[in-house]
Amino acid sequence: MNLTAIQTALKEAGMDGWLFYDFHNRDAIAARILKMDLNRIATRRWYYFIPANGEPKKLVHKIESWRCDHLPGGKYVYLPWQQQHEYLKTILGDSKNVAMQYSPNNAIPYTSVVDGGTIDLVRSLGVEVVTSANLVSMFESHLSMEDWDSHVEASEIMQRVKDETFREIGRRIRAGENPSEFEMQHFMHLLMKEGGMRWDDGPIVAINEHAADPHFEPTAENSFKMKEGDLVLLDLWAKKIRTGSIFYDITWMGYIGKEVPEHLENIFQVIVRARDAAKDLVTERFATNTPVHGCEVDDVCRKVVIDAGYGEYFSHRTGHNIGEEVHGNGVNIDNLETRDERQIIPGTCFSVEPGIYIEEQKIGFRTEIDVFVTDECKVEVAGAIQKNILPLL
Repeated sequence: MNLTAIQTALKEAGMDGWLFYDFHNRDAIAARILKMDLNRIATRRWYYFIPANGEPKKLVHKIESWRCDHLPGGKYVYLPWQQQHEYLKTILGDSKNVAMQYSPNNAIPYTSVVDGGTIDLVRSLGVEVVTSANLVSMFESHLSMEDWDSHVEASEIMQRVKDETFREIGRRIRAGENPSEFEMQHFMHLLMKEGGMRWDDGPIVAINEHAADPHFEPTAENSFKMKEGDLVLLDLWAKKIRTGSIFYDITWMGYIGKEVPEHLENIFQVIVRARDAAKDLVTERFATNTPVHGCEVDDVCRKVVIDAGYGEYFSHRTGHNIGEEVHGNGVNIDNLETRDERQIIPGTCFSVEPGIYIEEQKIGFRTEIDVFVTDECKVEVAGAIQKNILPLL
């Protein structure tokens, strides 16, 4: 935790402090920023208050009084609930407003973590609660160049998994086999395991109408057998198995045939242009030192799809923050599901993944890259970027 940097950010934002609160390790944001030990028992409420000026303060329960001992600042220990409320008022002092993991109207659910009752409690003390969303972007989603290196390392493995999977589909089809989506997912699992990767679910292997479901999950029961003439979507995400590694998340498309039909390639080119328009906006803004916000990038990307007549088929946000979790807590590229007005800052990574899903035609398309903005404001993309649907035979 960089106390000086946090207090500087609080002053610049006009906030009197940042109040962290947790119960039963529910707030992963607080855990990462404050480097809490999640392996120890956690059965009581604790608070940690960082004021814009002065020394931080801790409020912990008597039977878990060690909870915040690794953090700087004075400590208050409570037992009865009345004492908890009394000490909370004391540590907040003359604060008029404090940031918490709260989002007005749940606009940004990633940072809407603190329960409503605790918000009520703080407000009852005469203190306004404001969102910590921008602070979370700065201090939880900011990545180092070492993080970038882990992302690049993951990209090399995952690009290879994607390439070998497409080759294996082609090989099996030419051999007269018809592998299922589930079988090819298992093939990818083996490659990812060999590469020393960690993932919680996925990858997505989807053909035809299954590709029109953005979150299709292949199983032994629901999988289709692949055959010549099928459109194939691979969405794969994972990170290296080591502490602090950053996820890599891409989507590529192939066609089981020697030549991709023109009508399929034409639709795919719409999302290629949309993807590139989003990346170009980010690059231009950082090159000219001009702020850029998540919702703006979504607008630029979505406009390309809308102008091409496919707006109704682009049914999700343009992208999500990426960090130690594949869906991180930083700025999302979104003005559809939420209006993410947070500013994209140096040191962050996010996906750009426009899609077109036409269920009635039993086809779906998506292309996905990961954009990483370095501390020097250079916009990077690790690994190859798909330009056309790949013929697999």
